[in-house]
Amino acid sequence: MSRNGKGIDRRTVLGWSVGGAVGLALPGCKKSPEPGGTSGGGTREVVIGYVSPQTGPLAAFAAADAFIVERVVKALDAKGIVVDGKKATFKVKRADSQSNPTKAGEVARALIDGDKVDLMVVGHTPDTTNPVSATCETARMPCISSLAPIGPWLSGGPYEWTFHFFWDLPDIIKVFTGMWDTLPTNKVVGGLWPNDPDGNAWAEAFTKALTDKGYKVIDPGRYPNGTTDFTVVVQKWKEAGAEIITGVPIPPDWAACWRQCNQQGYKPKIASIGKAILFPAAVEALGDNLAEGLSSEIWWTPDHPFKSSLTGESAAALAGAYPQQWAQPLGFVYALFEVAGDVLARAQSTDREKLKKALAATKLDTMVGPVQFDDKHVGRTPLVGGQWTKGTKYPWDLRIVYNETAPAIRKTAELKAIG
Repeated sequence: MSRNGKGIDRRTVLGWSVGGAVGLALPGCKKSPEPGGTSGGGTREVVIGYVSPQTGPLAAFAAADAFIVERVVKALDAKGIVVDGKKATFKVKRADSQSNPTKAGEVARALIDGDKVDLMVVGHTPDTTNPVSATCETARMPCISSLAPIGPWLSGGPYEWTFHFFWDLPDIIKVFTGMWDTLPTNKVVGGLWPNDPDGNAWAEAFTKALTDKGYKVIDPGRYPNGTTDFTVVVQKWKEAGAEIITGVPIPPDWAACWRQCNQQGYKPKIASIGKAILFPAAVEALGDNLAEGLSSEIWWTPDHPFKSSLTGESAAALAGAYPQQWAQPLGFVYALFEVAGDVLARAQSTDREKLKKALAATKLDTMVGPVQFDDKHVGRTPLVGGQWTKGTKYPWDLRIVYNETAPAIRKTAELKAIG
């Protein structure tokens, strides 16, 4: 499959074969004789397809999927939404991308052609959102996408049937440099950007923006995901005297790199890493106290001042209901289904053209903030900065240390240099 740093080519998707999708029929959901058909009692079963990386190196993004899906199905059923003239009951068919772009496209096609879903939702990095969005464009299937930076997602466009909400690369650059500017450094930045859609997009955007802001960027070049030896990379950073590290590696690669930094006695003043340290499990996996002081972007926390459009519950209530330590995808996966329910309620139909029109007119306050799409089918959500510190209830806590990009989201700690 071709990757050129500009997303995943839709023509590549056209050549993908149809694969099997793994479905999840949730307890309490009514089963129809035909997916997407009507069930007894004057109801209409609405089937929503959901593609996410349930296995593979991106699986941490989807760890809360089953919890959220069960929760939103109950909430949607309780809303009394009328679709195609009947009260809607909801079923979500989940499909595993296996953290593989080719597989993501295959299972999306299987959901559309085999399971006859009425609407698609997708999340979790461009490796998932882009091929699923491309498949939906080809099939003329309305799709709601999130949990991938806007720029890399847009590179697969233009889009007619898919709508995406999240933050963009200029937003995270503002957050990262905003954090860095609170500490005295030599403004030399070491980059860690893999050879994947995220890495290529981030390398280009960060290098230009940081250079314009007076930073010196030390770029060791792209590396393949799954790399285990970062000795040469660390040595380049040390030789340049880089006091800042940034990048967007997958969790196992960052763990290997950061341990090797420690082994070689290299400790920058600040390390702001996208993707790899978003989740408690990934941070704990670093071992010892290596997570102390690492910083990252924050899309959602229990402290965010937003609530559900389905039930009215707060961000804190959603996090408190989750049986494990909260993680950022909780809010955004929930919001995907909030938007889906709102679109179906306004369209009052599963007609694809009507759903597309309703998607374009979306204006909804969600668990992650207001969602409204522009003429490129993009909605922007707020972004702040956070830092991992020793926890109380759990080993590590992610605290909000920078909020100038979204003052309504309160800070919960002050940024400190590593070590």
